[in-house]
Amino acid sequence: MIAFPLYWMVLSAFKPAGEIQSAHPKPWTFAPTLDSFTRVFTVSGFGRFFVNSLLVAVVVVVLSLLMSFLSAVALTRFRFKGRTVLLIMILVAQMVPVEALTIPLFFLMRSIGGVVPAFGLNELGSLVLVHLAFSLPLAIWMLRGFVAAVPVELEEAAKLDGASRMRFTWQILFPLVAPGLVAVSVLAFIHAWNDFLFAKTFIISKTENQTLPQAILVFFKPEDTDWGAVMASSTLMTIPVLVFFIFVQRRLVSGLSGAVKG
Repeated sequence: MIAFPLYWMVLSAFKPAGEIQSAHPKPWTFAPTLDSFTRVFTVSGFGRFFVNSLLVAVVVVVLSLLMSFLSAVALTRFRFKGRTVLLIMILVAQMVPVEALTIPLFFLMRSIGGVVPAFGLNELGSLVLVHLAFSLPLAIWMLRGFVAAVPVELEEAAKLDGASRMRFTWQILFPLVAPGLVAVSVLAFIHAWNDFLFAKTFIISKTENQTLPQAILVFFKPEDTDWGAVMASSTLMTIPVLVFFIFVQRRLVSGLSGAVKG
């Protein structure tokens, strides 16, 4: 049930236009063609849209990993005033629908742009801020469980061996929570990469800062939608997600083996 829509998307990307528009579609083709991909690559600015999406996604992943890991360590290993309230706020933040916050965030980004133009409307910085805000609560909550699972005795033993808190955090604790970091990075990347709502809302007139999901709108026409190009561009959008997942999966194995050796 999950794989068939993906198969149909890739199949339609290689089908000739006549087979896509046929009244009796078939789950195969004997005349594959690259015409749909050619039309996609001829769209003005497609490469720039791709780079914009990749830049936003990578920055969000890096910042999410760094901030969520340090926040999870602080909330798990330290006791301070307001800690419980902060945990509740993080949990509640995940319950608010994205659609309910779109308009308030629009006005917020407009106000921020008056102070820091790089994070205002029509700038990629606004997308980074918003995706970071939505990724952090879930990331912190997930990593908190991974950090809490590391025995406190391990930290005490490291202190006895002369390791500082900073060294323990980055050289021992960080590799041990590698599975959680990988899960957080995958979720953050997919959320930022596939985003259409915020990109359409915040990037209004600066077409050079549009992201890849917005480029697909070029092929949607009231009279004649180019479904071949839509499927081809969707297929191209899926490839970076698969590559990223394969990349972090390999790092996950090496991180786990390093943690066991340590």
